[in-house]
Amino acid sequence: MVASQARMLDAMRLAHINLVARNAKLLAAFYVNVMKCDVLREPKTLSGEKVSRGNGLSNSEILTIWLKFPELEWPFLEIHEHRVHLHRDQPRVNEPGFGHLAFQMEDIRETLSNIIEAGGAQIGEITDFGTPEMPYLIAYARDPEGNVLELEQKPLANSDTSLS
Repeated sequence: MVASQARMLDAMRLAHINLVARNAKLLAAFYVNVMKCDVLREPKTLSGEKVSRGNGLSNSEILTIWLKFPELEWPFLEIHEHRVHLHRDQPRVNEPGFGHLAFQMEDIRETLSNIIEAGGAQIGEITDFGTPEMPYLIAYARDPEGNVLELEQKPLANSDTSLS
């Protein structure tokens, strides 16, 4: 590897994860209230020639909200609501492309209940991927707009392992 390639690799990092929403404010409220994200930047509308030229959509107008994931400075979650959006069926867990956002929490059952109460849905069953000595519970759910979430209950022992 040449020095210029090494510098490029050092400078690259994941900046943000974007979800396109039908209602950005409601979806942001879900991620703040249920998934414990914090508002990083208040809602802002992006429009104009530069926006349209950049995303390739003529007359583009986007409401954008930035959220900070719990206990993580980077990357952040960016939620967009386009003035004009296309219909999309709910993504399936095994569909190629973007899969899911994974969150780790203390109590998977409480979080799953909060997701359902906030308009989301459970996809599968809570499943133990651990051992009897160290259970590792996971479940899949949908946010109120149908995006797939993986829930991981933190193991009792100190571990940073993720199944994603």
